[in-house]
Amino acid sequence: MSRNLANEIVSDLRVARGAPFDPASVTRPDPRLMTYYTIVAALTLIAFPITFIPLWIRYHTLRYRFDEEGVGMQVGILFKRETYLTYRRIQDIHVTRGLLQRWMGLATVAVQTAAGASSAEMTIDGVADPDGLRDWLYSKMRGVADHAAEPSSAARPQDESLAILREIRDELHSLRERSAS
Repeated sequence: MSRNLANEIVSDLRVARGAPFDPASVTRPDPRLMTYYTIVAALTLIAFPITFIPLWIRYHTLRYRFDEEGVGMQVGILFKRETYLTYRRIQDIHVTRGLLQRWMGLATVAVQTAAGASSAEMTIDGVADPDGLRDWLYSKMRGVADHAAEPSSAARPQDESLAILREIRDELHSLRERSAS
């Protein structure tokens, strides 16, 4: 059994069992993405070589990195493109599954920021567990701490601000009651 096939089986079992998403497992696109790219290029018929070569290069140079501060993507040979987004800059996450992608068990996760562009800032192609990745990114962008970690320090100022606002509200209510009587 090849190593790629074994990794696919383990990934599919993890998804089926509902195991928590491991971002360290996504450093390269799923091997099925190359098959998807080949089919997409074949659908262009006579333009197959022109379409296939850039997709082949993209697949073989595509790398992802998830760390404590953000997510990074690197692609390209001659013109290397690196994109790094911090979790706090992420505004929205979209999961796209075309007909062919669903048949192959893949998806594309588009990450958008408030940069004002109509297209996504970063697209993570060839994801076998897009729902797990989306949920994990949402938890990171909202500052939700993992169940094993301490509560995030970002939540403390919000709690303090909320307490101050409630105190102001209560003072205003008591002032209204005093002025009405």
